Amino acid sequence: MTTTLYGIPNCDTVKKARSFLTAAGVAHDFHDYKKAGVPADALFRWVARWGWEAVLNRAGTTFKALPDADKTGLDAEKAMALMMANPSMIKRPIVEGEGLALIGFKPDAWAGAF
Repeated sequence: MTTTLYGIPNCDTVKKARSFLTAAGVAHDFHDYKKAGVPADALFRWVARWGWEAVLNRAGTTFKALPDADKTGLDAEKAMALMMANPSMIKRPIVEGEGLALIGFKPDAWAGAF
């Protein structure tokens, strides 16, 4: 399995993660949510692994701008529908590779993983 970094290119955290992988010599593909959307199978995999609460980025401006009706009564199904429609609401970055799955960029954790 190729290492893939999922995110949006203008996100500062994604930029740091991409620089980290390049500096560490880790060959990787970049999956741009803005151009390619979010693969449904990947979102299901992430929610199964970490839970929808960890995958949903409630701190971002996209989530905060939602109408209150969309933010109340959240459950896995509703959160996943919101993330499919608005990939910017997915915590960034997510990296997957052979025996590897990381959510969010934490340099110390990443150094141990690579």
